[in-house]
Amino acid sequence: MDLCPCGSNIAYAECCRPLIKGERPAVTPEQLMRSRYSAYVKKEIGYILTSLHPDYRSDYDEKSTREWAESAEWLTFNILDTKNGGPEDQEGQVEFVATFIEKGIKREHHELSSFKKDDGTWYFTTGKTQSVKPVVRAMPKIGRNDPCGCGSGKKFKKCCGK
Repeated sequence: MDLCPCGSNIAYAECCRPLIKGERPAVTPEQLMRSRYSAYVKKEIGYILTSLHPDYRSDYDEKSTREWAESAEWLTFNILDTKNGGPEDQEGQVEFVATFIEKGIKREHHELSSFKKDDGTWYFTTGKTQSVKPVVRAMPKIGRNDPCGCGSGKKFKKCCGK
């Protein structure tokens, strides 16, 4: 079975392919975002344009979109969060991370994408790159020469830090 690149664990023929080929519309912004990622993987550049809201197409650059899709080795796609996008909503958001290799370097594209529904059809409108959030420790960092947190009385480097 040819699994869909979107990470759904469903066959491509049953998941994103029907959306990309225009056989059925996306029901939610998340489904549309998954199909757009799959379109990059499958180099279906025409779908990237048709799934873009008509009001936002003037900035579309087919050449650079195609170059990015073809130059990248697409690895994984993970949805981090969704907001709105239900049957009664007219707008929605999807936050995701796409992992890929470009020019031999592994990269992550973290984006918060916005979607709008017009005449019952969901469209992608804008995407804002998200910065990596710093790690916040719940407890202070234990130094190598600090007493070990396990209570042994030894230095951390001689105990649990080995």
